[in-house]
Amino acid sequence: MSWPVIILIMLCLFALNMRLYVAILASVLVYFVFFSRVPDQIAVQRLIGASQNLSLLAIPFFILLGTLMDHTGVAKRLLRVADLVVGKFTGGMALTNIMLSTMLGGVSASNLADSAMLTRMMVPEMERKGYNRAFAAAVTASGALVTPIIPPGIALIIYGLVADVSIGAMFMAGILPGLLMAALLMVAAYIVSKRRGYPPSRSSWPTASETGSALLGAWPVLVLLVAIIGGIRANVFTPTEAGAVAVALVLLIGFVVYREMRVSHVVDALVETFKSTSSVMLVIMACSALAWILSLEQAAQQLAVYITAFTDDKYVFLLVLNLVLLMLGMLIEGNAILIVMVPLLMPTVHQLGIDPVHFGIVIIVNLALGCLTPPVGTVMLLVCNLAKVKISDFISESGLLFLTLFISLLIVTFVPELSLLLAR
Repeated sequence: MSWPVIILIMLCLFALNMRLYVAILASVLVYFVFFSRVPDQIAVQRLIGASQNLSLLAIPFFILLGTLMDHTGVAKRLLRVADLVVGKFTGGMALTNIMLSTMLGGVSASNLADSAMLTRMMVPEMERKGYNRAFAAAVTASGALVTPIIPPGIALIIYGLVADVSIGAMFMAGILPGLLMAALLMVAAYIVSKRRGYPPSRSSWPTASETGSALLGAWPVLVLLVAIIGGIRANVFTPTEAGAVAVALVLLIGFVVYREMRVSHVVDALVETFKSTSSVMLVIMACSALAWILSLEQAAQQLAVYITAFTDDKYVFLLVLNLVLLMLGMLIEGNAILIVMVPLLMPTVHQLGIDPVHFGIVIIVNLALGCLTPPVGTVMLLVCNLAKVKISDFISESGLLFLTLFISLLIVTFVPELSLLLAR
């Protein structure tokens, strides 16, 4: 029973604000030095082996895709489409913000990339239109949380690899929950806008010529969506190959179609991708070693026995899990929770008859909410920093939006068909 000790050590290091991979590696080393007689070579193999999975190549491709999207001009053209659809309603800029984030989520794969792009694009414009700056930041951050659920979210790929579930199935499973979250967020933004008198962003409904012009300008996004989702669904290529194809297409769009991309943009995107991929891979490698230790110590089986002794109702289990993950999400980065918790919980998931695809969407929606909560909510901190908004003001303005996201989580949890309808 040495595994609870190393988990406790890891949580203490997290509380001291140590980098994720350092905290996890330190816990792993404590196990190998003090609790195990496993040869040192095995410890090294456990760390290095996780990086040898070719499916992990999908991660840098989709990170690069999200980074390049900022320089293609696609976002500006999608903004026109979103404004045509919802701009006539009260709070049109807020609704357009959420819809734009949802559409970008279908091609960028990164909520941090989306939130950074939209904060620079939307928050100043919303403030000029009379919106409270903190509310504009909260809307931007909340909308960006849809990105991990809409394919090709990075979390969907990581869960598929860790849980040994089809990444294509995870991509399809995320579509309806993501659209539900976006729709409910727009309802919440509309309610706030109605109460405060925020105006529509358009004075009239779009004409046929406006609609045609906007759709013609945004056609490359449809090509990207077909390449990513359609190609995987039709088994034309793997998620990794889809990422490579999407990167090639976005370069073509940026250089040839819109002609807004420069070589310097590609260089900057590659540097950012190297940094982000390194960070993700270090966490994956450290968590893989920890997961191996937990498997060796039969921690998953012990946890399964404890949970099933507590309840054999899968919905009670999911409800308790939601509360636990929401609390963990306030303290620990989402990918680390995903990689550590999934191997521990999968035996219980199978024992209770929970579909692994549905379970994955529940976890990912939970972890998305963690990006909005202090003290380590990554999207919250990024948006507040870029928008120059105090965290206290952000929190006060995001109350209804967070409640809406929590309601979305409950619907996703207790209506599994929402996740499974397209995945089957």
